[in-house]
Amino acid sequence: MTAPATATDPVDAYPSYLGCLADADEYAAIDVALGLLDAGVPAERVLLDLVAPAQAEVGERWARNEWSVAQEHAATHISEQVVAAVSLHANPRPTGGRVVVACMDGEWHALPPRLVAEVLRLRGWQVTFLGASVPAAHLVSYLHRHDAHAVALACALPMRLPHAHRMIEACRRSDVPVVVGGRGFGVDGRWARRLGVAWAPDAPTAAGLVADERALRRVPPAQLSHLADDEYASLARRRGELIDSALADLRERVPAVRAYTAAQLDSTVSDLSHVVDFLAAALFVDDASLFTEFVQWLTGVLASRRVPAAVVDLPLAHYAAALRDFPRAVRTLTLGRAALTAAAGR
Repeated sequence: MTAPATATDPVDAYPSYLGCLADADEYAAIDVALGLLDAGVPAERVLLDLVAPAQAEVGERWARNEWSVAQEHAATHISEQVVAAVSLHANPRPTGGRVVVACMDGEWHALPPRLVAEVLRLRGWQVTFLGASVPAAHLVSYLHRHDAHAVALACALPMRLPHAHRMIEACRRSDVPVVVGGRGFGVDGRWARRLGVAWAPDAPTAAGLVADERALRRVPPAQLSHLADDEYASLARRRGELIDSALADLRERVPAVRAYTAAQLDSTVSDLSHVVDFLAAALFVDDASLFTEFVQWLTGVLASRRVPAAVVDLPLAHYAAALRDFPRAVRTLTLGRAALTAAAGR
């Protein structure tokens, strides 16, 4: 499969490129991208108007249960190869300082920050891309060995926000300004503002901030005084206990769970863990919408796999009972159950 010979715009080439991803045809996908470059389309547009939206659609198809995890992984790998081919074709020479781009510790969605790294490289920066799940200590050690102009950190999942805060503060102690991006900070950057860090909704904005060090450093302080109530810290300490007790409760209330295969059991434990982690993140930033949005998303994903909403509600009720002495947690879980009811009723 190849792009139409007349395609000189990423929007026109998009259906063909998405088809290449669906067919797991790496060479044809690269041909689509390089064909656009040969037609005079700037490399930045190929990355942002072709690769990025196609990858977003890949994620949506997985969420709708139209594509398996294997198909999603194959498509992501192909897009990574396309990005590499576009970068090699453009082959820009650095004229600016070093910018370090990395994913938060525990964050494995590396393609979006890779796109940011390539846009920065196209705009003349010397870019070091550290990839997925970079431990804070390793990032700081790298910064101490190399003179970085700025650090760009990516977070796709809001449950990683507590880790994000620690990484941001570690970079600042090294006197390196930080810009963050990704859905993990909210579609409008609300949780980045709560953490007191510059936020970019897209790669061009990130590049603009990196070029303006004053703007990077001119951010209001973090708004985390609510952490004094110790709810987040206490919940984090009880994480394992809560997950184990929720699984035991499910086995008691839903007999079918007792007959789950190892794979089904692993998936259930993963979902229970995510509920606790998203709840903890909501407490960390003191914003219940973080949790309710997750519940709505999880309900949709499970519904596409024919899993009833009641299976989500039982753990929420269990966690609310177990955390009855935590008023912010109980309020957040109550709102989450209301969001679940509303999502299931649509």
